[in-house]
Amino acid sequence: MKILLIEDNRSLAESLKRQLGKNFIVEMANSGEEGLQLALAGGQDVIILDLSLPDMSGYDICRTIRLSNVHTPVLILTGADDIASRVALLNAGADDYVTKPFSIAELKARLGALLRRAPAAYSTNILTIQDLVIDPNRRRVERSGIAIDLRRKEFDILEYLARNRGRPVTRAMILDHAWDGTKDTWNNTVDVHIKHLRDKVDRPFGAPLIKTAYGIGYMIDDM
Repeated sequence: MKILLIEDNRSLAESLKRQLGKNFIVEMANSGEEGLQLALAGGQDVIILDLSLPDMSGYDICRTIRLSNVHTPVLILTGADDIASRVALLNAGADDYVTKPFSIAELKARLGALLRRAPAAYSTNILTIQDLVIDPNRRRVERSGIAIDLRRKEFDILEYLARNRGRPVTRAMILDHAWDGTKDTWNNTVDVHIKHLRDKVDRPFGAPLIKTAYGIGYMIDDM
């Protein structure tokens, strides 16, 4: 199961990622704009959204997600617990909320309830880029109908690049996604994994999809 965590407080976000990462794949966004783009791209089983973001209102993000016909369950993190605020959250399209400060046990319980109520339509979508097919639920990859065996980190990086299709991502962003951001992992670790991915995903098929974004990092671009 994959969670999209939209939280600008990096200390809280990293703490939640460590706690929830024991049971879920956690994708993090530290701004409303980045979180909205990832939510609209889809592929998550539930979205945890902080209501108070510096660049964009959580209400607006939730409304935009729903107006874009994205039905992924949304759990709001909020400091408000009055009736008017609860009504506004539900009207914006939120499915549930927890009030700060909260316990990780309560958060996990509410996530579990949302996932149990979620219909099959909420399940993670298969990603397709030309002849490359990525199934996040089964963690399977095929190209031209041929199965590709990837290690865990290789799959995580490939999926992350695919979800950001057409946009360059930095080595730091890849490190934060595929490894715990608090761990001492060198940037060249990303380069080594990208090389392995290219050996498996690109070179046997002639048409490279994984491109180098010079001075930035890497991206998947099928243009």
